[in-house]
Amino acid sequence: MSPISPPVRASLFDMDGLLINTEDLYTKCASIVLEKYGRPPLPWSVKAQMMGIPGSSNGDTFHNWAQLPISREQFKQEQTEQQRIHFPECEPLPGVQKLLEDLKTAKNSDGYPVQIALATSSMRDNFNMKTQRPATATLIDYIPLEHRVLGDDPRVRHGKPAPDIYLLALKCINDSLPDGVPKITPRECLVFEDSVIGVEAGRRAGMRVVWVPHSALIKEYIGKEAEVMAGRTGLVAIGNEEQLGQLGDGWAEQLPSLENFPYEKYGIILQAS
Repeated sequence: MSPISPPVRASLFDMDGLLINTEDLYTKCASIVLEKYGRPPLPWSVKAQMMGIPGSSNGDTFHNWAQLPISREQFKQEQTEQQRIHFPECEPLPGVQKLLEDLKTAKNSDGYPVQIALATSSMRDNFNMKTQRPATATLIDYIPLEHRVLGDDPRVRHGKPAPDIYLLALKCINDSLPDGVPKITPRECLVFEDSVIGVEAGRRAGMRVVWVPHSALIKEYIGKEAEVMAGRTGLVAIGNEEQLGQLGDGWAEQLPSLENFPYEKYGIILQAS
């Protein structure tokens, strides 16, 4: 396949469910509390509506379904206790370490280094728990500290599906470029996402997107993949429709995992080791 023009100069990564297996752990933590109060495990039909939305694990979508006999505050406390136990169990997802390692030294077909940034809705306390283990800490070390944007960063005014967090991550990259190096434009960025609203955030930012959904999430969007990749599911209404993509416009693609990533398609050239 010929490279999409322009070649990629920056790769911007979500974290939960994309780099590490936290989606399964979020489900596990919620389901432990649900079972305690005689409720069924959290189904993907509900979870799919919550993924990537800041605070959604204790929001209306969840509680309208759960109908728990406890307050939201108590649920949040009990869920947090489970997360403290299980978030340190996080593991890298297939292909992630090789991809980050490759990108660390890669250049694009115009000769520019490929920059890497993190744009996660995860709050700092949770981020720290999720990255405790050596294997997950190693992944994050590939991303420069000044290129990491977390969910509670005060500079992020609106969470996903708004484009703020990805535009801020790009600004962080541009602010760190040496003098004389042209600033990177959104069109030169590639967003890596697993959630539907994350894809929309990337599209609203004017960036290309690679969607790597959980196998269970795929089942919830059978027949709607084109809408997801254009950012047009309408899962969270925020207006500004002009920011969205068009069906089949070629600015997003779906991959089963981050293994065997098609670098050439995006104008990324790996350096010989």
